[in-house]
Amino acid sequence: MEIKKIQNILETYSEIEIKLSNVSTDNFDQYAKLSKEYSDLKPLAEKSKEFLKLHEELKDAQELVKEHDIEIKKEAEEEVEILKRKILKLENELKILLIPKDESDERNAIVEIRAGTGGEEAALFASDLLRMYSKFSELKNWKVEIMDISQTDHNGVKEVILNISGKDVFGNLKYESGTHRVQRVPQTESGGRVHTSAATVAVLPEASDIDVEVLDKDLRVDIFRSSGPGGQSVNTTDSAVRITHLPTGVVAQCQDEKSQHKNKAKALKVLRSRIFEIETKKKEDERALDRKTQVGTGDRSERIRTYNFPQGRVTDHRIGLTLYNLAEVMEGDLMNLIESLAQENAAKQMSQLDE
Repeated sequence: MEIKKIQNILETYSEIEIKLSNVSTDNFDQYAKLSKEYSDLKPLAEKSKEFLKLHEELKDAQELVKEHDIEIKKEAEEEVEILKRKILKLENELKILLIPKDESDERNAIVEIRAGTGGEEAALFASDLLRMYSKFSELKNWKVEIMDISQTDHNGVKEVILNISGKDVFGNLKYESGTHRVQRVPQTESGGRVHTSAATVAVLPEASDIDVEVLDKDLRVDIFRSSGPGGQSVNTTDSAVRITHLPTGVVAQCQDEKSQHKNKAKALKVLRSRIFEIETKKKEDERALDRKTQVGTGDRSERIRTYNFPQGRVTDHRIGLTLYNLAEVMEGDLMNLIESLAQENAAKQMSQLDE
């Protein structure tokens, strides 16, 4: 890693530090912006200082290697090897810190789960995924709110939309977008044959009204009566809401609440997040470091994972990882999978930095 690049990082850090000390706390927006920049850059600056210090120590040790005294020369040679290993380790840590952060990682998430091919078994699997993500959220101390749900007569889920809030929700769950496939003997199968079914998952960063401006004139709002499993009415009043964003054609609906106003507010939140995802993807596709460097595309049509119940295994196809702890995974133990995906993603982006 170039010394000049490290020095530039420290210069930028110092400039932000000076600006922060001079800005008035009355100028809240500017103060908050500089404080975040300073806080984000601090770990990188500290590692950079350590990197320069080790390089100076290495130069001194290399000078001592030239000594005629055999004892001093031997000690210096050993010190050179130790310092080189420390510098190499620190260089890798710096590369990880230099990977551009996804600004959405800290956001809450909208998670959409839909039953795919496989009929009732696919709907039951979608219900299992809903339970899995709810359990995972519980382990992470996140809050899960059902925005909208459509169920079958046998407790399966045709479609469910969740709003999950807490620390770094999107950063953890963004790797879950795609097609999830299940292989197992359905409860309704008398012959004991293994069937393959699927469900799709889409994870969107939650957007606020600041991120996406939605004008009333651009919306068509339809009000209708909520329906439950099998299509039966669950309300005697028209409280379900469907909102269409006319410029983009994006649609969101909610019928989970008895209040029409609450359903409209929830549907608007989902609508904003869907529009925000479209806008974000457009920007990402324009970047040089685009989706090709990521683990998977995040596309809900991409087959990402298989859950094989007879063998008790789960396989993530993007990184070729197979784990034989399916029971634990279905109980929400997803961190091993998520951390492996995050590490692979970081490695791919690090290789881009080296090019």
